[in-house]
Amino acid sequence: MNPDTLSASPLGRSTPGSARYDPTLLFPIARVDTRAGLDLPQAAHGADIWNAYEMSWLSAKGKPVVAIGRFTVPMDSPCLIESKSLKLYLNSYNEERFEYADIVRQRLHTDLSRACGKPVHVEILSVRPAFELSCAPLRGTCIDDQDLEFEAVQTPQPDSLVLSEPAPFVREILVSELLKSNCPVTGQPDWASLQIRYAGPRIDHAGLLRYIVSLRRHQEFHELCVEKIYGEIMQRCAPEELLVYARYTRRGGLDINPWRASYQPTDIGQTRTLRQ
Repeated sequence: MNPDTLSASPLGRSTPGSARYDPTLLFPIARVDTRAGLDLPQAAHGADIWNAYEMSWLSAKGKPVVAIGRFTVPMDSPCLIESKSLKLYLNSYNEERFEYADIVRQRLHTDLSRACGKPVHVEILSVRPAFELSCAPLRGTCIDDQDLEFEAVQTPQPDSLVLSEPAPFVREILVSELLKSNCPVTGQPDWASLQIRYAGPRIDHAGLLRYIVSLRRHQEFHELCVEKIYGEIMQRCAPEELLVYARYTRRGGLDINPWRASYQPTDIGQTRTLRQ
């Protein structure tokens, strides 16, 4: 992505917030810019699920209200939102009074949808019910315990993605906790749990793990990392069905959980992982 795309964003520099509600703090980034150079098969379905754990505003009587926000941004929205700008925008609610939580939800929906260029689904969740705050690992077979040798590499190694020998048709859900990439602006690490659901010729588990580990020094936004993983698995292994889902650890009170799929899944899963 062209660095000039982010030259005006608040990411990576000191940026004052606002003591009052301010939707102009949101900084959209065109997806076409982020996808420039990503010459890989693209998913037909997907979304970016954001969880905001540090949401607050005031009641009509001035008492603080706290909540968790969940924002689901369609994969095909013209823009994504730069994460620090979203944090600054949410902070601008802190001293505003609202009679009902639904007024906050409606305002969030309007502002986020306008910034993304497509309707964003907004939920406001209570911090009290235990089921909303439960943690569990991603469902699937973990491939991380393989006793393998790894070489230090500077760039992702899609050549590691191969089919097993023999390669019978299988339907598998594979999980790794070892995904790490880096912010393309600040260089800070981004950690994630990764789930891969596919149906097709059996993918070599050792090669898949080597590929995931090879992303360790890759610099890219969360959403594009998932699109890259999806595209390279599809290109190299040609499964009949494929879903890639990453749940990233939070930064600044926000976590981003993108998923991309060749089909419309019946369930994605919203449970936090243990590291979130």
